[in-house]
Amino acid sequence: MKVLYIYAHQEPKSFNAALKETALAALKEKGHEVKLSDLYAMNFNPVLTEKDFTDRKKPDIFKPFFEAIQATKTGAFAPDILAEMEKVKWADLLIFQFPIYFTSMPAIMKGWIDRVLAPGFGFNPITNSAYDTGLFKGKSAILAFTTGSPKETYSEGGAHGDVHKHLESITHCIFEFMGMEVLPSFVVYEASSMTKERGAEELERYRHRILDL
Repeated sequence: MKVLYIYAHQEPKSFNAALKETALAALKEKGHEVKLSDLYAMNFNPVLTEKDFTDRKKPDIFKPFFEAIQATKTGAFAPDILAEMEKVKWADLLIFQFPIYFTSMPAIMKGWIDRVLAPGFGFNPITNSAYDTGLFKGKSAILAFTTGSPKETYSEGGAHGDVHKHLESITHCIFEFMGMEVLPSFVVYEASSMTKERGAEELERYRHRILDL
């Protein structure tokens, strides 16, 4: 299996970094091919601007949706976008790993989605290719994330509500919309206050989840 691991955390010594390294090792142990997009390490620019397009269809007014449709036909995306698109085309499985920021993913990762999974590439509004007929049918996606708050806070009836429902704007409205199968998320709650022993247990739990793919 070909796996693209999209990762967003700033600190190489963090628990998130340990999760990422655990997953990469487990994937390689199982013989999967792996490519990593470490967004902070790459200094990935999350902001969609007119510079994303090297040959504008309408240079007098910026309409990113229509520019993306045109660029998909001509290949006129900026080099950093094209490089990530090639990884997505190559991959069978996309794993997105991140800490929860305000009940969602960090801006740098959402910006990756906005710029890379562009109209025409991630979905085709002209042919209505979506969900069961999505352009990424045959690919799968997983979210792996950590929270600062305990599970009770991020559950139905908790102060924040069910974190999985919050993330349906990603899992359903983006990934499933584009035709991908969404596999169950991997979650580590209350990561910022874990003991060393529990941290080791969570790393082992993630390792087994990756080995069982």
